[in-house]
Amino acid sequence: MNRRRFEQVVDRTLESLPQWVLDRIDNLVVLVEERPTPEQDPHGDLLGIYEGVSLAERGDYWGAMPDRIIIFRQPHLALGLSDRELEAEIRKTVLHEIAHHLGIDDRRLTELGYE
Repeated sequence: MNRRRFEQVVDRTLESLPQWVLDRIDNLVVLVEERPTPEQDPHGDLLGIYEGVSLAERGDYWGAMPDRIIIFRQPHLALGLSDRELEAEIRKTVLHEIAHHLGIDDRRLTELGYE
C-alpha cells in the first residue's frame, strides 16, 4: 500500500469517529511516518504511538504544543496482510491511539479488543 492510500485509510478512520469523540479531542495532531525512531520503539513492535498528556491526566493545560498520534506505515506493511486486513489493522491502531488521548489505558483497551 503506497503512502497516499495509507494516509487515506487513516483519514477515513478519523472522519468516521462518532461526534462525542470528536467533541472531546483537544490539541491533537495525527501524523503518518514511515517507521518509529529507536527512542519511540526500543522493542521494535510499534504500529502507532500517542505522545502527549491524555485528557484524563490534564490539569492546568494551556499553551502546550499539540499532542501527537503517529501511525507507522512500514510496520503495518511488514505484517503481510491483505489490503482488507491491512485497512482493518490501520483502523484498529488509530482507534487505539485515540483511546489513549481520551485517557483509556492498555488494560481497558485489551478488554475492548484494541490491544
